[in-house]
Amino acid sequence: MRTNHYDILIVGAGVAGSALAHALSTITSTLRGSPIRVALLERSLSEPDRIVGELMQPGGVAALEKLGMEGALEEIDSIPEHGYCVVQSGRLVHIPYPDGRQGRSFHHGRFIMRLREYAKRAPGVDVIEATANELIECEHTKRVLGVRATRLTPGKNSSKDEKEPFFADLVIVADGCFSNFRNAVMGKSACQLSTRSYFIGAILKNARLPIPQHGTVALVKGHGPVLLYQISEHDTRMLVDVKHPLPSNLKEHILTDVVPQLPTSLHVVIHEALDRDRLRRMPNSFLPSVKQGGKYTKEGVFLLGDSWNMRHPLTGGGMTVALNDVVLLAQMLGEVANYSNWDQISDILARWHWARKPLASTINILSVALYDLFGADDECLRVLQNGCFEYFECGGECVRGPVSLLSGIAPSPALLFYHFYRVAFYSIWVMFTHPRPVNNSKTEALAVPRVWEYPFLLIKSVKVVCCLAF
Repeated sequence: MRTNHYDILIVGAGVAGSALAHALSTITSTLRGSPIRVALLERSLSEPDRIVGELMQPGGVAALEKLGMEGALEEIDSIPEHGYCVVQSGRLVHIPYPDGRQGRSFHHGRFIMRLREYAKRAPGVDVIEATANELIECEHTKRVLGVRATRLTPGKNSSKDEKEPFFADLVIVADGCFSNFRNAVMGKSACQLSTRSYFIGAILKNARLPIPQHGTVALVKGHGPVLLYQISEHDTRMLVDVKHPLPSNLKEHILTDVVPQLPTSLHVVIHEALDRDRLRRMPNSFLPSVKQGGKYTKEGVFLLGDSWNMRHPLTGGGMTVALNDVVLLAQMLGEVANYSNWDQISDILARWHWARKPLASTINILSVALYDLFGADDECLRVLQNGCFEYFECGGECVRGPVSLLSGIAPSPALLFYHFYRVAFYSIWVMFTHPRPVNNSKTEALAVPRVWEYPFLLIKSVKVVCCLAF
């Protein structure tokens, strides 16, 4: 049996794991007499096939540049993204990224393979195709010493393969949203996943979006939002948010309840896609980050990426958070001479937890708030949804501020709350002063509220404010 010992062992070669492996290989420190030895374990090094993780905000692109990995976006037929287009009942509002900034969209699997190429070329990094089965713990101190893993052996039954030990001074688990080690690492500190809906995914061929090279968010009355963005020259990803519990016939639900409310230019290609391919789904989960290190986690191990912190994927902020986490963490780990010193690692994890907060909390909160707003299912939220749409129509700072937050360019919770409450009070003002649909016996017309309606609207305004608070 082979015995392998490394300075750092990373479980999972996804976005966070591959990026961190490369980043650690670039660390030069006078505290260490030799380069960092890193093992990157991944159960399958074949190209992954997922329906999310395909839209990167400008903040994520900037983080890739800091890591020297911007080349991972090239040679994969990726598409520049210049902002968003929000569609509601035939109305359209343009939300461009500020200052000419760009995001990128792509096939998830192609991007991951490019990241893994960087990790494979990195000095001191061993990329190993093996399934991590369990943590190895010291019998006396319970400190994590490494993992036992089963290498993939072609032509053999993997269940009969011998589990091979991989030892390291520090273990970092980045095995994604379906983490097998989350509870083992966090113990009683672990938070429960919250899943309120699913994304149902399909690929449209040669679709024409309302604004090319812009993510399209379509607000569907009575249902969750629909997100569309081009991921290659001929492919456009469509993600339909469907709330729990799922309908028994997803295809019928999409064609009957959702498609009629989307731009007519998309109807034919959507029907073709649903006839051609099977629908795939992905849970939209929320997992708040909790403190790690010290007494909060097992000694010698911590979590990174979606195994530790998740937000709703509607805003496309997951990779931006993960890559910025890697930028900060790699810098801090470069200050460590001995990765078996848990007290020093715990201090770094505490600093990292707070250093990441401005960006991570802004994107996390915004993802939940916008999902609740765009998937409004009660009267108060519909008031806010309409007000938000008209707020964007004002242009200027009413667009620049929110999209800077969304894209990871302006990591500022203060700016987030500023625009959050501006939207809220603007929504109330719109409710009092702007024409809204009024039904009569013959037609549906638009009319400004009359004075005698103000008491009712005032009561509704209080409910809207309470909706924000709770």
